[in-house]
Amino acid sequence: MTEHEGRLGVLQASALYIAAVLGTGILMLPGLAARAAGPGSVLAVIAVLLLSVPLAGAFAALASRMPDSGGVATYVRRALGDTAARLAGYLFFFGVIIGAPVVGITAGRYLASIFGGGPVAVVVIAVVILTLPFLSNLGGLRVSGRVQLGLTGALVVIIVIVVALAIPAVDAANFEPLLPHGLTGVGLAISLMIWAVSGWEAVTHLAAEFKNPRRTIPLATVIAIVAVGAGYLALQLVVIAVLGSRAGESDVTLLDLVAQTAPGVGPAIITAIALVVCLGVLNTYAGAFAKLGSSLGRDGDLPRWFAKGAEPGGVPRRALALTAIVQGAYFVGVAVTGDLTPFILINTACMASVYLLGMIAATRLLARFSAGWWMALISIVLVVGLLALAGWALLVPLFFVVVALLVKLVKSRAPVPRPL
Repeated sequence: MTEHEGRLGVLQASALYIAAVLGTGILMLPGLAARAAGPGSVLAVIAVLLLSVPLAGAFAALASRMPDSGGVATYVRRALGDTAARLAGYLFFFGVIIGAPVVGITAGRYLASIFGGGPVAVVVIAVVILTLPFLSNLGGLRVSGRVQLGLTGALVVIIVIVVALAIPAVDAANFEPLLPHGLTGVGLAISLMIWAVSGWEAVTHLAAEFKNPRRTIPLATVIAIVAVGAGYLALQLVVIAVLGSRAGESDVTLLDLVAQTAPGVGPAIITAIALVVCLGVLNTYAGAFAKLGSSLGRDGDLPRWFAKGAEPGGVPRRALALTAIVQGAYFVGVAVTGDLTPFILINTACMASVYLLGMIAATRLLARFSAGWWMALISIVLVVGLLALAGWALLVPLFFVVVALLVKLVKSRAPVPRPL
């Protein structure tokens, strides 16, 4: 063990994983997937959840053996070199972060639908929800980890309640026809549902904060896979079974669901879900982005001023401030356009690109033919398939490829300081 002894145990680690992966997807993905594929969206959920098993296992193998705040970027640096690592870091820090404003706007829409209010109310609510996790992370991961444990526990309880309330209204006839939009619709739903498995890599940036990572990370990963899989599949099934062709007609699908199954207490349940889910996932990602930003500063891919806090136990407040600025810039774009789908596709294209780099690195860093190595190899094949579904959104990862190469060019031409 290093000089720093991590403070987060299995329960807090599991809570961070569940929040990062289950997260806000439960608010928007059931409706968006149903809109794309109808009842076939259940097949999309199953396909994406199956993908998450080898992906989560490979990242757990990497994080438990090489805990570092750089996460995927660190693994890629060790296996593929500085330029590939820079690309992985930029994709995550400047690309994947576009999902945070989507989270805030989604929560704003749900709460505005419940309590009343137009676009201005949505934006105000979103700003408040996006701000609170930054305040939590100012105190370091020890504080935010305790917050996360409570939020995730509440989230699991609420999902169980929603599914239980929906069961009496289930109608098997709503699953016909199974593929109203054909396999193309299922493909689009799978592309959107990549959001559902985003998060396995986020906690790698926090791995050094866990007690005994070799034991804690694999155990927390198994717990999270079971919880996330059960949550997503159960919600997608009841959304289709209860709402049928009406699933996905509005931006607040879960509110539509509980309005039909529990009209008296539905709004209160959805208010709790929206707040718990959004604060939970944003709390996890704020810490992950900040840790990555500080590691990029440490490794020279961002100005070294941001490096403070990259060390285990450090609080990366400078990188946290940069995270807030980048997130705020994207928030303006999301709030102005109002259409979440293209931003989700950009997020998932960047995420899948990070996954591909991470899994290639894993095949070089993990013991050949070990369980983690095989899971990484399987994940490469699956992720390439996901990237093939990304379409126009692949232009964004390609942009970051160009940026990473330009930075390499600038660094290669910079004068080397002479020794004193």
